[in-house]
Amino acid sequence: MSLRIDLEKKGSVLCVRLKGELDHHTAELLRKKVDEKINEDKIQHIILNLEMLSFMDSSGLGVILGRYKHIKNNGGKMVVCAISPAVKRLFEMSGLFKIVRLEENEQHALQTLGVA
Repeated sequence: MSLRIDLEKKGSVLCVRLKGELDHHTAELLRKKVDEKINEDKIQHIILNLEMLSFMDSSGLGVILGRYKHIKNNGGKMVVCAISPAVKRLFEMSGLFKIVRLEENEQHALQTLGVA
């Protein structure tokens, strides 16, 4: 299975919706697309909607951590929402929830960033 990446800008927030599998085959594509959007559109915050993400490995974690550092260095925040149980467990085991906030859905995530 592959990865479908949907990027939508809402104000200074980039909503990243992923569907499929985020692994070593697809991680570089995600990194490239998100970095391009951050640089082109003056993005301050990122919301990761992982509701339709069925699988993620350490390569995916690496891409997410790298984008988090980039956004944080520019004074922004990253919020994860609508996460599947399998991917949530990976976030918990990796300690990512210590630095990235989890929200119930995209609307709540937008509200916490002052956009909705």
